[in-house]
Amino acid sequence: MTALRREWLFSIVISIICVVLAFVDVAHIQGAPIGLHAKAVVTAADNTHVRQNLIVKTEEQLLAVQLLNGTHTGQELSVVNMLTGKMEFDEFYEQGDVILVEYGLVGGKPGNALARGHYRLRMQLVLIGLFALLLIAVAGVTGLKAMLSFVFAAMVLWKLYFPLLLRGYTPIGTGLGVVALLTAVITFSVGGLSRRGTATFIGSMMGVLLTCGLAIGFAQAFNLNGAVRPFAETLLYSGYYNLNLTGIFVASVFIASSGAVMDLAMDIAASMDEIKSKRPEISFVEHVRSGLRVGRAVIGTMTTTLLLAYSSSHIAMFLLFLAKGLPAANILNAPFVAAEVLNILVGSFGLVTVAPFTALVAGVLYRRIG
Repeated sequence: MTALRREWLFSIVISIICVVLAFVDVAHIQGAPIGLHAKAVVTAADNTHVRQNLIVKTEEQLLAVQLLNGTHTGQELSVVNMLTGKMEFDEFYEQGDVILVEYGLVGGKPGNALARGHYRLRMQLVLIGLFALLLIAVAGVTGLKAMLSFVFAAMVLWKLYFPLLLRGYTPIGTGLGVVALLTAVITFSVGGLSRRGTATFIGSMMGVLLTCGLAIGFAQAFNLNGAVRPFAETLLYSGYYNLNLTGIFVASVFIASSGAVMDLAMDIAASMDEIKSKRPEISFVEHVRSGLRVGRAVIGTMTTTLLLAYSSSHIAMFLLFLAKGLPAANILNAPFVAAEVLNILVGSFGLVTVAPFTALVAGVLYRRIG
């Protein structure tokens, strides 16, 4: 079997796995009944029970909606929109808004309905489609494989890793297994079943393992209990008292950085593959040195990747600290800020070290060529 056929067969297998995972039901982990969902348009809004204090709204907003899809298309029902006073969770609706409704069946008819936010699923699909078209237009077959890897990663996290955590599996061990699976699929799908893909995989996993070890050590040194992530406490109160939040936090550090680690490893492996193809007679030492020179150039820009990615998601938090006039010592010593510092710096360790790891591995793998 030729290398091209092996790669296409590999892609077909991954596609089949994605389809199978898409039909896996993860909504009944605790056996709780899950309601039906449908797109609906708001035909009337009753705000008489809503209380407003400055910009914060609380209590109930009563809506009349008409279902636009699903089994009960065209039927009308009353919907309760609970306003908690937290703007990051609440949404306020007006007549004509299109929303997502969750409802049950009462005597065979829709009832007990709740509003689940403005309807965004259609535009999300549009955005995903545009992203896929851009990938394919720019990178061709490689872009198609990259999109397949993107879908596979999302499916594995959503349908495999998260449910396993809720069932009590160890976060770090399971996380390393999931990252190894994702890294293998992504690197071999994009890099091919070749020395380039193998070098990328091994180099990436060496960087991830280093990141994991450092995350474990510094999480203990920083006295972080893992409850620094949003919704962690809510998750415990939802019945999952035995979850290892610190382990989940550590796993989130190396999982979050694994994508950037793979990116850098692929850059180094691809460069060394190209060098070897142009100069088959190059020595092992010079080949590795060439890979390291490429790595130094890439690391110069990659070191700020995690800093910009993580800090930008907490802009409002930093603005609040500055508005309150808190000194830098107070800000940096806060547990949730310390967690982000750990996330950024420990993840960056993996980024910096993956370049020499991959260069050395690629040098060994290409040693016998030519």
